[in-house]
Amino acid sequence: MIGPVDCSRIEQVMAGGGDVAELYGAAAAALDDVASGRGGLRAVRHPLGFLCLPVRREEDRGVCVHVFEDGPHHAGNPLTTSPVHAHSWDLTSCVLYGEVGNMRARVHERPDDPTHRVFEVRSGPASVDEIRPTARLVRWTAGPRETSGGGEIYTLPAGEFHATVVPPGVAAATLLMGRVLPGRCDLALGPVHGTLHRVVRQTCDAAQTADAARAVLRRLDERHAR
Repeated sequence: MIGPVDCSRIEQVMAGGGDVAELYGAAAAALDDVASGRGGLRAVRHPLGFLCLPVRREEDRGVCVHVFEDGPHHAGNPLTTSPVHAHSWDLTSCVLYGEVGNMRARVHERPDDPTHRVFEVRSGPASVDEIRPTARLVRWTAGPRETSGGGEIYTLPAGEFHATVVPPGVAAATLLMGRVLPGRCDLALGPVHGTLHRVVRQTCDAAQTADAARAVLRRLDERHAR
């Protein structure tokens, strides 16, 4: 793995045990390695519309930088489910710049008059996601929406349905810590009559990955200068 990214220390700081400046330092160090090409990391175009740079993985924990920005390197395959989803892992995230909103969704079991079906999302080798329909038929309603800005930390527990909201034209990035919980599966709400299918996550090449890392570093430098 690349960069001097210490998962334990990042987790401790995100839990309130240190200065958020440490998180900016960890993100900048990791992105500098990516921009220089050290480590061979490639950014992944996530179906939910952001770039993911997976900078560290340790057993049940991982650290990523997520980049929300309009641009030629960010467009991936069209989303085949709704944006409402639930992780199999606990998420803690520091917004590096911009604003990131999370809309909590209230999901109700409604087998008689559903609007969506719950799908399991199982990630395999070669960046292939298998989207499997379950027997759960549901309706969902919008819950509270929370918006976090630069330097703020937010959490999302495993299993909580939500949708991430970043307005079009707004640039944002986060440093994310995930801790996988055993026996869980990523979930998404999709069409009632949706079927089993597979989606290949698109990977950026080395130049595109380096360009994305440099763009985030420039914005971090601008934020620091202010």
